[in-house]
Amino acid sequence: MRIGIDARFFGSTCKGLGRYTEKLIQNLEKISAQGGPASGRDNQYFIFLSQEGFKEYQPQTGNFQKVLANYRWYSLEEQLKMPPLLSKYRLDLVHFPHFNVPLFYRGKFIVTIHDLILLHFPTLRGTTLGPVCYWFKFWMYEIVIRFAIKQSKKIIAVSEFTKKDLLKNYAIDPSKIEVTYEACDDFCNWRPEKEDQILKKYAIMKPYLLYVGNAYPHKNLEKLVSVFCELKKKITDINLVLVGKEDYFFKKLKEKITARKQGAGIVFTGFISDAELDIFYKNALVFVFPSLYEGFGLPPLEAMAKGVPVISSDHPCMREILGESAFYFKAEDEKEMAEKITEIVSNSGLREKFIQKGYAQIKKYNWRLMAEKTKHIYQNNGF
Repeated sequence: MRIGIDARFFGSTCKGLGRYTEKLIQNLEKISAQGGPASGRDNQYFIFLSQEGFKEYQPQTGNFQKVLANYRWYSLEEQLKMPPLLSKYRLDLVHFPHFNVPLFYRGKFIVTIHDLILLHFPTLRGTTLGPVCYWFKFWMYEIVIRFAIKQSKKIIAVSEFTKKDLLKNYAIDPSKIEVTYEACDDFCNWRPEKEDQILKKYAIMKPYLLYVGNAYPHKNLEKLVSVFCELKKKITDINLVLVGKEDYFFKKLKEKITARKQGAGIVFTGFISDAELDIFYKNALVFVFPSLYEGFGLPPLEAMAKGVPVISSDHPCMREILGESAFYFKAEDEKEMAEKITEIVSNSGLREKFIQKGYAQIKKYNWRLMAEKTKHIYQNNGF
């Protein structure tokens, strides 16, 4: 088959979507190169990339070809120019790893739905747009995701929670949705000789709590900062490191912290490389994930892979993905969040317990298995 993958999110700068797309392609290449029953060597893959991704991605096997598709996602240009570009390559099937399927594309496609955050958090706090532009954007989101759900040959959900959320909010035959879990891996070789140098570069002092992700309102970072400030009054040497690309939402969070004079012990790193992130994970005392809503939640698994105990909100998705390997708290309850963080910070035995549980939990997830299941979906829906 001739299979297209919309990989304009390819790479680490595009957060979770980028990691998912990158790992999918890398592991499809490995399957193709190694052959066997799950081999993709008989398929020709066309990888559609942004300008940045086009420079970064280098095909590893001859049946993977990269194509420049430098159209910004969620744009009118994407809607108008992607369909003729895709049609040019006479594709049997296209995989859109996100819901932003061009409305005018008439070929066969499957779509991955990671979450329904925009549906559950339709708030102006979640956008830089004015009210009129925001609600127009929300209306277009509804149109596009309904089109993707209705016209796709198959829907991939990244968790059972997301599958249930889709079934709850849209009229879908349950058999149309397949769950393929994401995973985590040792994405960087740790270099101990660089450890102190990197921590010093960002003015990070141990011990510290670590958060990795974005600062969108549903991530609940304002409550985390509030809880941390109270915690620091009792445990004076503790610090908080917030890792994420400095965008509008991180800037607003910084402004609020400054206005409230809460900045003591809080470090904003901005976007960092995987090598630096590796060091931040491995030197963290505890990883904190206070999110109000997730479709999968990759950072806590990455933390577990690095031997960091995880404390997380008890959102149903996090319960599903992390199982018994995390220490949970109610995300909306600052008092409980504070109590649980204090308990795990102060109890080395408890931390060690969750470190060992974390190591066991991450073995349940595998990027290779995700790619094999995805390829199986291609084979069953492309003809």
